[in-house]
Amino acid sequence: MEAFAAVAAGLLIGSFLNVCIHRMPQDLSVVWPGSHCPCCGHPLAWHDNIPLASFLLLGGRCRHCRSTISWRYPLVEFLTAMLFLAGYLTWGPEGGAVKFALFSALLLGMIFSDLQSRILPDEFTKGGIVLGLVMSIAVPLPSGMLHFMLPEMIAHFSSTIEAVFAAVFGGGSLWLVGVLYAKIRHKEGLGFGDVKMVAMMGAFMGLSSALAAVMLGCIAGTVVGLTYVYIAKKDPSTYELPFGSFLGIAALFVSLAEPGWLHWYRNM
Repeated sequence: MEAFAAVAAGLLIGSFLNVCIHRMPQDLSVVWPGSHCPCCGHPLAWHDNIPLASFLLLGGRCRHCRSTISWRYPLVEFLTAMLFLAGYLTWGPEGGAVKFALFSALLLGMIFSDLQSRILPDEFTKGGIVLGLVMSIAVPLPSGMLHFMLPEMIAHFSSTIEAVFAAVFGGGSLWLVGVLYAKIRHKEGLGFGDVKMVAMMGAFMGLSSALAAVMLGCIAGTVVGLTYVYIAKKDPSTYELPFGSFLGIAALFVSLAEPGWLHWYRNM
């Protein structure tokens, strides 16, 4: 029943994420107006807005104008449900699963927003930084090197201190790389949204995990990006890579793999 509840919650959150992904980059309200077809504007009845099921029953088309519904809608709902289930299977019905559910929902929102519009909305990035810092209190980060370097009187707050440090150091380091790139190449190489996203990742993951995710995201972005540019015959000097999407995928991978790594390390 708990696993079913995790999947059901993921489907509902995924449905809301679709609204956010479509509207936030356009600075539109996610509350009003209600769900409607983006082509004909017709409001959607409740039975046409059931996650996954409505898409399948309607054959991927609007009931009223018969325009094609984007593949993104069922994909986001399915991925959110599967990530919520993965969080439950990894951490059980505990705070770690709730923290991962929040983190994965934010990351999915940014992954698809960046793919669709090359924008990482502040609601996801800045809001995620705040949520990450709050969750560092409710669900402490694993003890890292910083924990042992702190004076005993403040070691109790090591989780929050590391979350703050990881957010500032991670985001600041990426910002510095972007500034240096712009000075050397005389053009912008990184958007400030990427900087805020890395800061959010640091707040949720801690320094070492966030840096691992950034490194993995850079490698994946370079390999996949260059491959796509070559196959699609794009101009590499003007093509805008959705770097945030690669960062998000890498952060999800590291977050799910980390518990296994820690278990292996502690049993060495």
